[in-house]
Amino acid sequence: MKRLPPLTTLPVLEAAARLQSFSAAAAELNVTHGAVSHQIRSLEDHVGVALFARASRRVELTAEGAMLAEAVRGALAKVSEAVEALSPVERERKLKISVLPSFGSRWLMRRLGYFLQANPQYEISVEASTRLANLTTDGFDVAIRFGKPPWPGLHHEYLAGDTYFPVCSPKFRRGKLPTKPAQLSGIPLFRSDVDNWDLWFEAAGVKIDPHYIGIEYSDATLSLQQAIAGEGIALTRRSLVGDDIANGNLVKLFDFEAPSPHGYNLVCLPQHAMSPKVRGFRDWLVAEIDWA
Repeated sequence: MKRLPPLTTLPVLEAAARLQSFSAAAAELNVTHGAVSHQIRSLEDHVGVALFARASRRVELTAEGAMLAEAVRGALAKVSEAVEALSPVERERKLKISVLPSFGSRWLMRRLGYFLQANPQYEISVEASTRLANLTTDGFDVAIRFGKPPWPGLHHEYLAGDTYFPVCSPKFRRGKLPTKPAQLSGIPLFRSDVDNWDLWFEAAGVKIDPHYIGIEYSDATLSLQQAIAGEGIALTRRSLVGDDIANGNLVKLFDFEAPSPHGYNLVCLPQHAMSPKVRGFRDWLVAEIDWA
């Protein structure tokens, strides 16, 4: 904070840098040309470098000026967004959702357009990340989490359970697919950090060497892409592959499915739980879920 320049100089720098003119910046800010020149000089004295190269009728940013102007523009934009977000009307108009990349790309994003068509009053943003969102500090209205409560300090509502089963491309091994779980031994088995082959093998009553031949991925989307490419077999959740099975990209191996110990939950701050947009989104999810 000690190195912060006079804050009144920052909007002047942003305008002068964007317009490449002290006169145009003065007109936009409704001040005199001399006032703009004075503010820029004060800022240059503070940082100790020239921010503009003066010519007879125009000014050009120096490399240092361009770097500082870009930082100032980003900071002012964030302040503007934060102030705008404080408006109750704006808060209710925007719906910010946190979701895992796998569920986001393989289920939610293929259907979210229908929610927007039915609710055109909302401006929706989705952040897909394997990082657990902090609903208090990250500004999310709601998160869809696959796991088990409790989540301290948060409101949660159960949406649906899920099941595990192996899938592969119908072209894997030229169509000569395993017909029994025991035949999976020695085959490349893909997995992600939320998938559990041990759980499935135990439920199927099959003992397989736990040192699987294959690759572990941080997100199920990557393991399923490898399976679609015909490189091996992936353990998946039913919620993630309904469309791929329907269009023939993947086939389900065996008739057996192992129930997951986890489920999908809608999670939000307690004060948001009864807001119209959160309730509307929750009701739409429940009606749209097609795998449970």
